[in-house]
Amino acid sequence: MLSLAAHSLCVRATGYQQSLRSIATVISGNKTSKIVRERLKKEVEKMASQFSGFRPGLVVLQVGIEAKHIRLPNTTTQDEVLHSIMSVNENACVHGLIVQLPLDSANCIDTELVTNAVSSQKDVDGLSCINAGKLSRGDLNDCFIPCTPNACMELIRQTGVFVAGKHAVVIGRSKIVGAPMHDLLLWNHATVTTCHSKTPDLPEQVGRADILVVGAGRAEMVRGEWVKEGAVVIDCGINHVPDETRPSGKRVVGDVHYSSASQRAGYITPVPGGVGPMTVAMLMENTVQSAQRFLLKLRR
Repeated sequence: MLSLAAHSLCVRATGYQQSLRSIATVISGNKTSKIVRERLKKEVEKMASQFSGFRPGLVVLQVGIEAKHIRLPNTTTQDEVLHSIMSVNENACVHGLIVQLPLDSANCIDTELVTNAVSSQKDVDGLSCINAGKLSRGDLNDCFIPCTPNACMELIRQTGVFVAGKHAVVIGRSKIVGAPMHDLLLWNHATVTTCHSKTPDLPEQVGRADILVVGAGRAEMVRGEWVKEGAVVIDCGINHVPDETRPSGKRVVGDVHYSSASQRAGYITPVPGGVGPMTVAMLMENTVQSAQRFLLKLRR
């Protein structure tokens, strides 16, 4: 089976063939995440064989939501949340901790304080100020990279397109997606433009992008006619729009108008089935990396 890159080369081999291309190559997060999970499974099995059944441990702390793992009621106070985090930080059997946001509590809780209370060595979400700071200054091998931007980079790699030297445009500046995505592309040697709600010439900026990553949270805001011919388009959006043809009365769409953008892009991620499953795979990746670092310290 041809890789995405090889397929693209075949399609673009001649001007005539290029004129026949009517839609972009789909970058499947479902397929790529399966490859990542299989690799991680082998790494976990290796750790288990070397260290008597050792398994990476991940804890999800949620407030006000029915869930497995650590489940706190919506009457939880900030001090109680911090106490729970400290307990997990000190638990040698846990190698990753994520705090489910938003914190749905009747009490006032400082989200930044809670996020930064997570040990940077177990912050597999990559959201603490320590990991964010390391990413911002290019210490990519000494931090946990937030899962969604990491997923985006892995999907871009699957296309065979080199990031270095490309003009990348990121729409959105959130701490979870946009801001770390900018840093990640920058330290992979792209020239990066970040757009947001105050950007006056968004279509013009999008039209310059060799690589476009969209995480704005607005359904189908990026129109196909804005997209540069042959661009790599990564859509992080998850939005629900009315659809009377569906039993639920709605359907899921991204931040990019898929049908029109796929007529111009070289590669594009679908929604659903694109960035979403890869984000979960990258959370597992970070947890396995944390466990490996823990074992490395034991050897010393």
